[in-house]
Amino acid sequence: QVQLVESGGGLVQPGGSLRLSCAASGSIFRIDDMGWYRQAPGKQRESVAAITGIGNTNYADSVKGRFTISRDNVKNTVYLQMNSLMPEDTAVYYCNAYITTITGRWHYWGQGTQVTVSS
Repeated sequence: QVQLVESGGGLVQPGGSLRLSCAASGSIFRIDDMGWYRQAPGKQRESVAAITGIGNTNYADSVKGRFTISRDNVKNTVYLQMNSLMPEDTAVYYCNAYITTITGRWHYWGQGTQVTVSS
C-alpha cells in the first residue's frame, strides 16, 4: 500500500510564502515523475509544476518565477516553494507521483491541502 501525504497548506497574505511537502510511503520500488496540481472552486484541476526522477522541472506559466518544485529522493518527498502568492493562487493543492511497486507502475494522488491567499 502506497500513500502520498501532503502538508504545509494554510492561510497567507498576498505577497507571502508557503512551502508544501508531499511524502510517499509504503512498498516503493521506484518513484518517477512527481508533481503538483491545484483546483480552485468552480474550476478544473490544473497542473502547477512537475519534476522528473533526475530533476528536470516544468511549470505552469502562471507560476513561473514564483514557485519552485524540488524533491528529496532519499526521503521520497516532493516540495513546492510558493513565493509572491496572489489571491488567484487560492486552491486545493494535490501532489501526484508515478510509483513502481512490486505489482507494477501506478499513478498516485495525495488527499489535497488547502492554500488560501487573502488579506
